[in-house]
Amino acid sequence: MVHRGPDRQGVFQSRYVSLGAARLKILDLTAGDQPMFDETGDTAIVFNGEIYNHPELRCELEGLGHRFHTRSDTETLLHAFLEWDTACFSRLRGMFAVGFWTESSRRLVLARDRIGIKPLYVAHHGTEIYFGSEMKTIFVHPEIERRLDMAGLDCYLSLNYVPAPWTLVEGIEKLRPGHYLEWKDGRVLPSRPYWRLPAASNSSLSLDAAEEQLDSLLAQSVREHLLSDVPVGLWLSGGIDSSTILHYAANSSSAKIKTFSISFAGRSFDESPHIRQLVDRYGTEHEQLDLNTSLDLSDAIEHFADFADEPNGDAGALPVWFLSQMTRHSATVALTGEGADELFGGYLTYRANTLARWTRLLPSAALAFASTVASRLPVSDEKISLEYKLKRFLKGCRLRPEYAHVFWNGTFSEDDKSALVEREFPGALHAHLRELCSDGDTTSAYLRHDQKYYLPDDILAKVDRMSMAHSVEVRPPFLDHRIVEFAAALPAKWKIQGSRQKVLLRHLMKNRLPAAVLGHKKIGFDIPAHQWLRGPLSPLLQDTLASASFLDNGLFRRSEIQALVDNHLSRRANLGYHLWGLMILFLWMKRWQIQTDATPFLEQQPAVGSVVSTY
Repeated sequence: MVHRGPDRQGVFQSRYVSLGAARLKILDLTAGDQPMFDETGDTAIVFNGEIYNHPELRCELEGLGHRFHTRSDTETLLHAFLEWDTACFSRLRGMFAVGFWTESSRRLVLARDRIGIKPLYVAHHGTEIYFGSEMKTIFVHPEIERRLDMAGLDCYLSLNYVPAPWTLVEGIEKLRPGHYLEWKDGRVLPSRPYWRLPAASNSSLSLDAAEEQLDSLLAQSVREHLLSDVPVGLWLSGGIDSSTILHYAANSSSAKIKTFSISFAGRSFDESPHIRQLVDRYGTEHEQLDLNTSLDLSDAIEHFADFADEPNGDAGALPVWFLSQMTRHSATVALTGEGADELFGGYLTYRANTLARWTRLLPSAALAFASTVASRLPVSDEKISLEYKLKRFLKGCRLRPEYAHVFWNGTFSEDDKSALVEREFPGALHAHLRELCSDGDTTSAYLRHDQKYYLPDDILAKVDRMSMAHSVEVRPPFLDHRIVEFAAALPAKWKIQGSRQKVLLRHLMKNRLPAAVLGHKKIGFDIPAHQWLRGPLSPLLQDTLASASFLDNGLFRRSEIQALVDNHLSRRANLGYHLWGLMILFLWMKRWQIQTDATPFLEQQPAVGSVVSTY
């Protein structure tokens, strides 16, 4: 865990508990080490994240008689728990995974921030409980078996991520965002929500009134997210999301803003011209890395098995890895534009959902004819070409709406998985999508699903693991819960109108950002996976899939996997995202010796005496 906290590591052990923390110093560099205790030494805290409203909470607590010895938000959070117990979580603004241990009552309380920006894994074993910011901290316990969870695999193959509470390992769960749980004297109480994502609203708010409110919320959120005792930078893509954060950061800071970008020089999806306009307008101190250069891509990807913690099939992890590596040389904190797409309707899938409602009205023969014509289009090497989108869209139109929504952003369909995997799945994906289905075929339902699952379990998980691998703390100002609640209450028309997306955000920024930035279509922060897996990454792909020893144990069909590789390399189909997800999964399974059958992979070792463990 030293990559998450290279500045200080601390451990506390008693008869009942073992607590550990690795600290990345952001606030109060001379104090604030963990585990931290109250004045009596009875209650301890281990904490990962930032509490942005800790100065005002501290003032309130001081008025109630609390005394402080540091300037850290850790101490503020500890005193807030002592004063309000679990009711303190609803008072917090920030990102956090936190554990409180009270020795006298032998009580543990775990909590995770509302949106799921910071991770928290939990496992029960008999009367014991283990928890940590990464799954590998639980793996090190000799009594925890690393057996592949079929429910998690069901979801991963379809979505490219595993939605909470599932993981890819039996017996290990992710604590849901906005939830807390308690353990006391060997008994785990069911987790409870302290916050719920608000339901969609039919608010009659005017566009101008909504713009005024969003302007105020963003200004306050960015100002709070800049709070730090170490250098702060900003990840700049050239799109409207990160550009908006740059605008507010420049207005809030008297210092020159450090910006960091990834480019793909000479390619159609390179955003360098837009980035340059923004750098010139705001006078930032800019660093940029081009991923077309001779970087050791394969070496970075093989490191994912160690640092990604739980496999994430999002190919955008690769540029985030290199962006984090570059950032660490001159900044410890980076602001980013994550969350705006899910809040304000930025993904192409939302338009696909609407178009599919009309397409499904066509006679089945017409839809079959269109699919046949599309199948004859030549395979393109573009990152997400028109050919790829058309084939994917038409295939999705044959699925039920809730399955189509995740299919367009994912990889394998149910039929694809049946051909790929020999065993039956337990129906986890069906259960996951039941909630989406019950909310109806509406834009608001799809936005809500993506905010609850795709955002924390794919986007934020990817960013957290890749950035913390390089000891960089990433902060997303759009995900201040007040902005999330505000966006949920907006009329759908202020998000998407026909082909126009992020209507409100574009209206807010229309006279603030360059017209070229506002006007260009969303490109997406990932790699040309189809081409690179036929080119520089082909040796890694073929070696990983061919050498996976577990392909012969009755789980995956080796012949089907080879067919995917052959079809992709021979350009009969673009299967880059499918193969990327499998490659990342197999590298992870090999690295952590994940069991896929009933045969134990480790000899039993003596039990460790700790009851609670965190890292």
